[in-house]
Amino acid sequence: MDGDAAETKAAETAAPRPNIVVILADDAGLMDFGAFGGEAHTPNIDALAARGAMFTQFRASPLCSPSRAMLLTGMDNHLTGFATIPEVLPSEQRGKPGYSMALEPGVLTLADRLRGIGYRTLMVGKWHLGEKADASPQAHGFDRSFALAASGADNWEKRPYIPYYKDAPWYENGVEAGLPDDFYSSKFIVDKMIAYLNQTDRSKPFFAYLPFQAIHIPVQAPADLIAKYKGRYAAGWDVLRRERQQRAKALGLVPPDAAMADLPPGYRHWTDLSNADRAVYAARMEVHAAMLEAMDHHVGRLIAHLKANGQYDNTIFVFASDNGPEPSRGDDNHLLRAWHRVVGYHVGLDGMGGRGSWGFIGPEWAAATATPGAWFKFYATEGGVRVPLVIAGPGVAAARIDTPAMMTDIAPTLLDWIGAPGGGAERGIRPITGRSLLPIITGKAKSAYARDEVRVIEVSGNTALYKGDFKITRSVLPLGDGRWRLFDVASDPGESTNLAIARPELLTEMVAEYDAYAARMGVLAMPDDYDSAQQTVTNNIRQMLANYPWLYGVMTGGMVLAGLLIWGLFRVLRRLFGRSAGRSPLPGVPG
Repeated sequence: MDGDAAETKAAETAAPRPNIVVILADDAGLMDFGAFGGEAHTPNIDALAARGAMFTQFRASPLCSPSRAMLLTGMDNHLTGFATIPEVLPSEQRGKPGYSMALEPGVLTLADRLRGIGYRTLMVGKWHLGEKADASPQAHGFDRSFALAASGADNWEKRPYIPYYKDAPWYENGVEAGLPDDFYSSKFIVDKMIAYLNQTDRSKPFFAYLPFQAIHIPVQAPADLIAKYKGRYAAGWDVLRRERQQRAKALGLVPPDAAMADLPPGYRHWTDLSNADRAVYAARMEVHAAMLEAMDHHVGRLIAHLKANGQYDNTIFVFASDNGPEPSRGDDNHLLRAWHRVVGYHVGLDGMGGRGSWGFIGPEWAAATATPGAWFKFYATEGGVRVPLVIAGPGVAAARIDTPAMMTDIAPTLLDWIGAPGGGAERGIRPITGRSLLPIITGKAKSAYARDEVRVIEVSGNTALYKGDFKITRSVLPLGDGRWRLFDVASDPGESTNLAIARPELLTEMVAEYDAYAARMGVLAMPDDYDSAQQTVTNNIRQMLANYPWLYGVMTGGMVLAGLLIWGLFRVLRRLFGRSAGRSPLPGVPG
């Protein structure tokens, strides 16, 4: 046998490239899953953590689209086109490079790269990386996709969850699609993925991307699972914070003497609530835990399918969350309440978690579930960006990884693992900025980052820069003040002691490093007094008027009608009081 024939024979008998399954939770905190200390029953994800690499110092961005872009491309979010999300984008940044709200030219996804080397590329779940045809999954490397283009949607039926959307934009292979009568988001995502696996060429390895809706608003779950958690959260969020802090210490997620995280401004204590409100809020967390369990149950169904087909042992699994817990409420916003009445949502106790229920946990539960980190989603505080990561697969020994990892590191890790090319800048393709974690997973290295190497996160002015044990962070309105703070996150992961005054030289040095990063990545400054909550309201109103042009007429007519009513009332008062006093009640108005 000559050399060429031997090489061909070796290639034919070599082990097939591994399959890849990427599972993304939505708005789950570091400790929401059982393996990381959570209350929800999540045996399938816990089993992956037990047999694979469990990362305790993994960071995402504080918002979903930037994290999803980073995950799928391995690039800093500003280089992908998703510096932020459309819902909080100010008009001053609209359409600017890095802020286009679409994957920009030269950006390749994992699906692009893997399809190019013979993988089947399949996706079911939340996309939120663009709704137009040239921004949908099939335009970015996916052979088959059933994708929700919005930031969220109902989990029981095809309906929008906020006024920003006219409907729930689900698309199959780029064509708007309906949902089955027995739709529940976590079940459907796995059902459809199994169907795609069965329908596509089984001789090829596959890349399966499953971005779940769990546990994004609206928080909804099957009633039988909700019942399992009855009473679990009756002690309230202050107690849960303390419980999770103690479990974090027991699990080594924080040092034994770590202080509790700072509370967000406006935080209500459990004792501030009436008994009726406590019952409602405790029930909201029961649905939250049940939604996590439902997701895990259906992940288990996918795993069982792969085992039954002999594919499990040669499959890489990645599990992560896109950002920390969601703090938004559904009971303190007049616009949202009015919209709920129009479309038929409720936020009450009866039927909570079922059809028509607009579930949420609110800022206090979000802060509690973000423990041991401070604050929550939207902010680059630890509660907003420190989330779970598990990587398991062939040849990976069970290990706990306590060195840094970033969302941008997942794509290069997978490409490195299967021996796929990850470069291409010379071909007009934007380069990957993340690091391969494979040497850490395989025990050949302790960290993907040098001790004093800088790592940066920035989304809509909410910023974190890490260097060694230290972190500087800046938070904007409505909860932040735009000032830089300095923390030793190794000893103070709850960001309770600001070292800015004690270590001014270090703060100055790290801010300069952030400025250099911002210039390099094209980060735009936020408008003066930018407030993400106010911007969301503005963008919702603008989008509602675009979705429902007749509303403009109603609003304009309403203002005219209000003016006429005020003038009519004035005329009545003028007649009454002017006649009784013998003169006009207002100077200069005839009697």
